[in-house]
Amino acid sequence: MLKNISPYLEKKMLITLGMGFVSGVPLLLTITLLQAWLTDEGVSKSTIGLFALVGVPYSLKFLWAPIFDRYVISKLGRRRGWILITQVLLIFSIIGLGMTNPAMNAANVALLAIFVTFFSASQDIVIDAYRRESLSDNEQVLGASSYVLGYRIGMLSAGAGGLILADLMSYQFVYLIMALVMIGGVLITLIADEPVNFSEPSTFLDAVRNPFVEFFKRHGDSINNNISIPILILLFILLYKVGDTMAHSLSTNFYLEMGYTKTEIGTVVKVFGLIATLVGAFIGGLLSIKIGLYKSLVSFGIFQAIATLGFAILAVSTKSLMLLASVITLENLAAGMGYTAYLAFIANMTNKQFTATQFALMTAIMSLPRTLFSGSSGFLVEILGWEYYFIFCSLIAFPALIILRNLRKRVSI
Repeated sequence: MLKNISPYLEKKMLITLGMGFVSGVPLLLTITLLQAWLTDEGVSKSTIGLFALVGVPYSLKFLWAPIFDRYVISKLGRRRGWILITQVLLIFSIIGLGMTNPAMNAANVALLAIFVTFFSASQDIVIDAYRRESLSDNEQVLGASSYVLGYRIGMLSAGAGGLILADLMSYQFVYLIMALVMIGGVLITLIADEPVNFSEPSTFLDAVRNPFVEFFKRHGDSINNNISIPILILLFILLYKVGDTMAHSLSTNFYLEMGYTKTEIGTVVKVFGLIATLVGAFIGGLLSIKIGLYKSLVSFGIFQAIATLGFAILAVSTKSLMLLASVITLENLAAGMGYTAYLAFIANMTNKQFTATQFALMTAIMSLPRTLFSGSSGFLVEILGWEYYFIFCSLIAFPALIILRNLRKRVSI
């Protein structure tokens, strides 16, 4: 057992775990905790709904990612220098958000929340780049596993932990505590080792243009002007988690229609789902080391498809908390394993000279199904019904696996 855990105890993996933690904390400060605060202050549901837009920077982060590839602003280095700057600005913006008053001026709250998401997204850009550059290709899966573990623990701390604290003290004080927690990220950045310095782009225009040109040249055929391989890579990134994403998009509505109470959903989903995701990320990292990234992507992809069928079984079964817990555990276990290998694949598709921009672009593509495909989920449920909808979500995962099989012949995975 200790032999299996020992790779996670290396300094660079512990650094990756810690950076994952400080990446996960800010996300729920502008979602779960902020929604609870707005609700307690009597803000209207329509206004609370609009606050979802403060998360837009996470989807657009590739637009300013070239800045982090182009400029070095600190003696700490290209990556650690920017991480430190974004972390300090993030801490101050969290404190500022906590000092607002939703009941008096919701616009100020929204503005400060956007500052939090902008600096949080910026931190994510540079941390992704740091992880890619500080770990070898063979270490990317284990690094992704460590990052996901830290990220989920950070989300739990800000979400569940923040709500528990909010029952004991003011929201202003809760946000101050969360800002103090983020100081741990600053300490991690200071003790981390700067990755090997790859030459940065000579101009800002190069930083914007060259990541795209390099990606298509590296994977394409410049002689025959063949860009099929780069397109297939991007399609795989788009489609690999689409079934899992669509199944989750209406899960709460599905549970309620199946007769489960909000308390039952909250308890089972939060407890069993979180534990299963953490275990899945951990096991996914260990298994991927043993069987390789390609076999991991295939195996975990099939596992995700099978796990999604569990929702179809729920749809035709009588109410059972045991069955609900089993389905949620299996699905989150598969999701944790799949996400670990998925992040490692994305990392391996980037060039270390343009890591920030290429990684930000690919993770933005990764998030597209959440907005594009999930938006049609309600219509599909009305047409197909819950049972066949989840069967569809399971089967839609296989085109990505077919693409992956074709990619293996031409790309090192």
